[in-house]
Amino acid sequence: MSGLNLDKLTDISDMKRKHQGSKVIDFLNKDITFSSGKISDKKKEEFYLELYVLCTAGVDIKSALELIAEEQAKVKDKVLIDDIKNRVINGSTLSNAIKDTGHFTSYEYHSLQIGEESGKITFVLKELAGFYQKRIKQRRQIISALTYPSIVLFASCGAIFFMMNFIVPMFADVFKRFGGDLPVLTKIILNISESISRYFFAMLLFSLGIVYLLYKQRKKEWFRRIGTDILLRVPLFGEMIRKIYLARFCHSMTLLLGSKIPLLRSISLIKQMIGFYPIESSLTTIESYILRGDPLHSALGHFPIYHRKMVSLVKVGEEVNQLDGFFDKIAKQYTEDVEYKTSMISSLIEPFMIIFLGLIVGIILIAMYLPLFNLSNTI
Repeated sequence: MSGLNLDKLTDISDMKRKHQGSKVIDFLNKDITFSSGKISDKKKEEFYLELYVLCTAGVDIKSALELIAEEQAKVKDKVLIDDIKNRVINGSTLSNAIKDTGHFTSYEYHSLQIGEESGKITFVLKELAGFYQKRIKQRRQIISALTYPSIVLFASCGAIFFMMNFIVPMFADVFKRFGGDLPVLTKIILNISESISRYFFAMLLFSLGIVYLLYKQRKKEWFRRIGTDILLRVPLFGEMIRKIYLARFCHSMTLLLGSKIPLLRSISLIKQMIGFYPIESSLTTIESYILRGDPLHSALGHFPIYHRKMVSLVKVGEEVNQLDGFFDKIAKQYTEDVEYKTSMISSLIEPFMIIFLGLIVGIILIAMYLPLFNLSNTI
């Protein structure tokens, strides 16, 4: 390990410890994947960061991969890193070795390839680690904002279901004994309770069937188009989701253009990995606009998914020949805005969910006690 001394090893360990943080934070950042062939963003971030730190300290690629492989707790992760290392030992470049495993995107492969050709491999490794770190941070912010409201919502539904299935029928038996006409609100609640008790399993099976059908259709173009259109129209959340994906688009453009990948090739790579239909579909047409000679800002301006302010900043970036720098500034603006709106939405939703639960429970209780009040008034 040429150029590596004890001080540098200490610095590397400190950097990695600071970045990884506590076990609790690592657990919260952990991605949930449903395919064994995919690597989580968290693992990719750790891989690129460790490789960057070791390469910066003077460790060659082979030795760096050996060190990273030794740290892997899971056998499948160790096997993957060993596979990359063996391909490098057999004469393959790091980019080709990563591509041949089939576990990484073409976006990563081409970024690393350009980094190797331009001698900026450490820069690319650092940017890739930062790219995945930002994705994880955005995901964690959304989960943090939605966790409490989701818990309150499920608790509300559980409480309402319990009352409609167990409490309301008890009152219904009492009302039958007394006879007489019931208030309209009480009749409505009793009818809903009876419907839930009678058709609950049928409704549950129907709902599960709908969810299953939607899950099977999730990758089809019509579903993605309609689904994202509905998603973007959701109050509060729609605009936030839009900015999250625009930030990812800008982060990707910063990395690729900063690595000296041509504009058209950068757009083609982003189209393959962005995973958001409005941006993904627009990039196909944007490529054709650029091929016929239109500037990027003009091509972006044809699609409403891109904000006017973003288009104007891209225009300035093209005029001063600093597109990567301007995309970096735009990405930071979107990221900061998403962080602010995430905390704001969380603060707004929590009291509304509590009020919603109290209102529904209150209506049920009033409906059940109204006949008793009427009965006491007639005695």
